This record gives sequence, C-alpha cells and structure tokens, in this order.
Amino acid sequence: MVNTLSLYRPLLHGLMKVAGMRRQVVEIEPGTVINFWVPSDESTAKKKSAVVFLHGFGFDGILTWQFQVLALANKYAVYAPDFLFFGDSITDKSDRSPDFQAECMAKGLRKLGVEKCTLVGLSYGGMVGFKMAEMYPNLVDSMVITCSVMALTKSISRAGLQRIGFSSWAEYLIPETVQGVKTLLDVASYKLPWMPNFIYKDILEDMYFDHRKERHELLEELIVEDKNFTAPHFTQRIHLLWGGDDRIFDMTECRNLIDLLRGKATLHCIERAGHLAELERPFVYNRQLKEILASLYEDGKEN
Repeated sequence: MVNTLSLYRPLLHGLMKVAGMRRQVVEIEPGTVINFWVPSDESTAKKKSAVVFLHGFGFDGILTWQFQVLALANKYAVYAPDFLFFGDSITDKSDRSPDFQAECMAKGLRKLGVEKCTLVGLSYGGMVGFKMAEMYPNLVDSMVITCSVMALTKSISRAGLQRIGFSSWAEYLIPETVQGVKTLLDVASYKLPWMPNFIYKDILEDMYFDHRKERHELLEELIVEDKNFTAPHFTQRIHLLWGGDDRIFDMTECRNLIDLLRGKATLHCIERAGHLAELERPFVYNRQLKEILASLYEDGKEN
C-alpha cells in the first residue's frame, strides 16, 4: 500500500507553488544545509514584511505550518524552514544545541536576503526562536510564540512530563510504534479526530524512522539546569498565541513565561485547542495571527 503522506506531500507542494512558494536548499557551511520554503518571487518578497515559521518537534516545517503559509503568503514574505534532522535539513557537525539550530536559521535567512523578520514559533520552534531573538536582535524584530517556553529547564521538564504521563521527552516525541504516534497526537490535541490505524502507521514510517539518534541528542541538549538559566532581556515585541487546553505547556507555564518576560508579552488564547493549535483550529489561529501581525506592522509604521 502506498504511504498516504507520500501521496499528500506532492499535493501540498503543488498548493504551495500555486500560493507563490517554492523550495530552496541553503548551504549554511560545508556539510550543513537547511531546506526552506520561500517566496517564489524574490523581488516582490523584498517589498513585503518577512514572517518566519519555526516548527515543533513533531512534523517538518511545511506540514506543521501549511494552513498558515497558505493564508499569509499573499500579504507577507513567508519562510518555513526545516530544523536540522527534520525534513531535508542535515549537518555533519556534532553540535545538537538549540543555539546551533538558531545560528543555522539566522545564517540561512541572511543568505536568503532577510534583514528583519517576525518569528512564529511552536514548542521547540519557540525555544529556538527565543535563542534567535537573544543572539540576533537585529534580525528578529518581533515574535509570536505558541505553546512553548523560553528554555526547557529541568523543573519545567519534570512538570510537563508528569502532566502527560511520560518518563522522558524522547519516549513521547520519538515514537517507535503506531500506538506511540497515536498517543503523541492525542496528548497534543484537545480532541483528536478518529483516523484509521494505517494513517498512524504511515506517519510513523514517514516522519519517525529517520535520524532517531540525532533527535535523541537534540532533546538531550535541550534540557538545562535551573541554576544555569537566566532569562535574557528581550527588546522585541512578543505575543503569545496559546492553545487554551494545551497539556504539555499549560496555562500555568504560559503565565510563568509572561512573568519571565517581565509582563511585556501579550496573551491571545484559543479555546478548545491543544498544543497543536495551528493544526487543530487553523481558521481561529490564522485570524488571531493576522490581527497580531497587522498590529505589529502598523505599530512599526507609526514608530
């Protein structure tokens, strides 16, 4: 039987091309390449505000953000990269830190001609996004963070794993079985729609067979000791767009994040949505994201 994702991807890629997007592989340095979805018309893109979508640990960039890219590509210069060891992004370097992911994303965007952007980051993408904002403040003008934390400290990690009933993030995020994929999506959703088992099998084969060792290493490098973490002072404008029923990083973690940001972040909550709010309630997510982006760029014009 043909893998359903293998059938879906060409259709999705075709839709992206109709929407004015194309794939581009960017060499960051010898041995390290990042796969991006970028605007097809470079000259037009330079006249638009840039929005960069950073995916979580489950799917690659274009699968995670497909509804948002299609909704925004006409008005904004949209970029959707794959992190290293997701999709078609790869490196022969041994560094697995979120700092290295942030560095590769920033260098890739620079090579694509992006001088300033808004980052939209989900979960792992939000953590890398915070690193980018800290390391490259001239590149990152503003941020929209969905269901994420500034850093995955040991205390945050313990609390999150306890909420979802797992002993490690690798056990949850790198499933080995069909049931593991189903559980991953169920935990990340407010209400997971029924799907036949062969869909979960296809997801397992398509998304979780490759780079398992490297992804384990990425998760190991993600967790930091509480005593070693100090919240940076961010100069960027920051909005939190949260699934109100997220179990992984719940509303308590969201409020803690607001406190770490010294109260400067604005919270937008999507009811009846879990961790994957952008996939679960895409129309509501898109409407709120469009309002946020409009306010950001209107403020920028006034300033």
